[in-house]
Amino acid sequence: MDVYLVGGAVRDRRLGLAVQERDWVVVGATPAQLLALGYLQVGKDFPVFLHPQTHEEYALARTERKIGPGYTGFVVQAGIEVTLEEDLARRDLTINAMAETARGELIDPYGGEADLQAGILRHVSPAFTEDPVRILRVARFAARFAQFGFRVAHETQHLLKTMVAAGEVDALVPERVWKELSRALEAPNPERFFTVLQRCHALLRLFPTLTPLFPETLPGGHGAALPPALLGLQRAAQAQTKPAIRLAALLCQLAPPAIEQFCQQLRVPAEFKELALLGATHQAAVLGNEPVTADTLLANLERLDAFRRPARFDDFLDLCAVLSNNWAHPRLQQLRTAQARTAGLDAQSLLASGLRGPAVGEALRTQRLAILAALGE
Repeated sequence: MDVYLVGGAVRDRRLGLAVQERDWVVVGATPAQLLALGYLQVGKDFPVFLHPQTHEEYALARTERKIGPGYTGFVVQAGIEVTLEEDLARRDLTINAMAETARGELIDPYGGEADLQAGILRHVSPAFTEDPVRILRVARFAARFAQFGFRVAHETQHLLKTMVAAGEVDALVPERVWKELSRALEAPNPERFFTVLQRCHALLRLFPTLTPLFPETLPGGHGAALPPALLGLQRAAQAQTKPAIRLAALLCQLAPPAIEQFCQQLRVPAEFKELALLGATHQAAVLGNEPVTADTLLANLERLDAFRRPARFDDFLDLCAVLSNNWAHPRLQQLRTAQARTAGLDAQSLLASGLRGPAVGEALRTQRLAILAALGE
């Protein structure tokens, strides 16, 4: 029985990145042998086991054979006769198809190290076309590794287009699309996720509600100027904002019904949807040029639910800073100060004074207006 470190851990270590998790392949072993050593099997039909101490995943070397459409139509074969090279051959990209021995020796049958050095995302074999999730994964890796100058190999780009034209992309379920998109939003260059999908004609098949934001084709190739729709997303990532703000920077350029449709289609979490809707609905008023009074300040705080949901209010202000490309925007500074000065007021003291019902809300509003009026003096 031989054990090898594989995949992302090998790749990231060679890029000088922190290794987040380690995956292992076991060659020449049976499930019974691993169970006897105390490993815990995960699932019934998949030869993956958890190490008894580290709880890291150890998978028996396996091959996969396509028997149906989509990304679930595979038969998995695992056995002591499956070699490490055969296991690595089923992986998506050459940079993910490397392994290391226990002594740290590199095993690289498909040229992953050369592609890593050249900054190329290249498929391992023609079997790449059998799994439509790989379209999303290539786009996600492009978003993650754009900081190192990575690009999609021409031949891999051709395969992506072929897969989209064959309808493979239509087999992807919303939950899997959102999983890959949400991970891409955490990457240093999430805008690359969308440009890669656009260039293989998958973007509007996967996200039809984004049609108003993108031209039918993108100009140029690697390094071409971004479409305007992605500039806000790029700025949000450069400012190292949270993923919900990044997605909102893109979506709030749509009308609210389209945002609702996008989020419903992909089962997007509520916090992402709410922030995008706030941006689409309120950013113009907040960043406008009309005179600011105590009344308008308080009205904005109330519309944004700043007192009950201060964290979301802060996210909205960060979103506005991204959209205006001005983190020192005076309107945003005013709102931050206004919320900070008035958030400490509550209804308890008013109730203690004997006020009840609507009178409590009116008195609280009067106190807040007085504080905000004093700020402008």
